[in-house]
Amino acid sequence: MPKKDLGPAGKRMFENMYVCFKCHAKIRAQSEKVKKGIIKCRKCKSHHLRLKAKERRGAK
Repeated sequence: MPKKDLGPAGKRMFENMYVCFKCHAKIRAQSEKVKKGIIKCRKCKSHHLRLKAKERRGAK
């Protein structure tokens, strides 16, 4: 299935958006700060973050 171009909305939803591994909270932050470990989750104070997925896995 081809990727959909969401334009400005896609940029707003996915650019610099990270998700906490533990509590799944969404955090907007600069990638340099996340890689250095400066940014932490507001809810659980964890430093383990991943980029928000652009496509759902297993979607049909």
